[in-house]
Amino acid sequence: MANITPRRNKKGEIISYRVKVFRGYGEDKKQLNPFTATFKVPQGLSQRQIEKELNKFVSDFERSCFFKISDTNPKLSDFIVEYFKITEKSLAPTTVQYYHRIAEKFIIPKLGDMKISEIKPVHIQRFINDLSNTVKTRQDGKPDKNGEVLSASSIKRYITVLQSIFRQAMKLGLLMDNPAKAEHLSMPKAKAPKTDFFSKQEAVKMLKCLADEPLQFQVLVQLAIITGARRGELVALKFSDVDFEGKTILIERAAYKVKGQPATTKAPKDYETRIIAIDSVCIELIKQLKEEKKAEQATLGNQWKDEDWLFTQWNGEMMNPTAPTKAFSKFLDQNGLAHHKFHSLRHTSATLLLYAGVNIKQVQGRLGHGDIATTNKYLHIIKDADVEAAEKLGKLLKRK
Repeated sequence: MANITPRRNKKGEIISYRVKVFRGYGEDKKQLNPFTATFKVPQGLSQRQIEKELNKFVSDFERSCFFKISDTNPKLSDFIVEYFKITEKSLAPTTVQYYHRIAEKFIIPKLGDMKISEIKPVHIQRFINDLSNTVKTRQDGKPDKNGEVLSASSIKRYITVLQSIFRQAMKLGLLMDNPAKAEHLSMPKAKAPKTDFFSKQEAVKMLKCLADEPLQFQVLVQLAIITGARRGELVALKFSDVDFEGKTILIERAAYKVKGQPATTKAPKDYETRIIAIDSVCIELIKQLKEEKKAEQATLGNQWKDEDWLFTQWNGEMMNPTAPTKAFSKFLDQNGLAHHKFHSLRHTSATLLLYAGVNIKQVQGRLGHGDIATTNKYLHIIKDADVEAAEKLGKLLKRK
């Protein structure tokens, strides 16, 4: 168990925490000096967010203390092996899979043979420059036929992986500074991603077309736009999560799938378990879906896997977490509707709520954002849309 001691400034404000982990006893039976680390309190976070970050830091540090690294100056490729042993339990499984792919495809081939203490910001900068000239590869491994190079946003994500690896090396006392720290580097400028969402008119048209679809798909899309829940959170819903009288649903798990493994569930992103109010239409649709599942179960008998999922495969097993994306794209094409990602329903829910005058803290709660800054981006969308509306109105009135 770690010992955590706050450190305060002259004003009495906590600026950092000193973390000590018992190390055991030496051959002379004397207690060894403890493992130590310092957690600096990030600026601009709420007390709840600081506690969450601190707990994660302590958990990672405690885990790292019990992994032995024989070489105090290993090659980066060797340290990456240790890095995944330490972090695989604290990172989401899909994140671990992604980090593995980036490490094996980009980081190890370029920097893997270097000792970690020898890697300086100049080497990371050269790595960034190389990535900027690297042609994308297709899923079959062949180069992009148009010769398109990696985007600035992709490069930024790859460097994030490298930053995480070096942060772990710092926790273990193998490095004093992170050579991949943002302030050391010049990153290619990425375009601000455009948030994809349905306008009110598009949403109304889309929901009209939805009435002719299978009931399960209707419920999935209706809940997506009403609750703003993430795809994995929707797929992981059970009928027991629905309060039919109180007209709410409980979000306490999210479905995910790692390549080569069956789909399973984990806690929601940012561990934001929440209860969301839904309307009478959604409640009625869920009731109908429950009856439909009972009929399917009666037909299939022992073939049916009765696990209480709202959204299932043919035999009652949980729906594949990627299925909503494919089904939604097909639905839009068949109905001649403009293409939007399934995730855009989450953005649509947020923007429509804010247009309707709902408090931004309420929107944050419904979406399960750990940080209000993430929700604030929707305010910019509304502002931009308002400016565009004013311009269109001006043209409509032919004013000079």
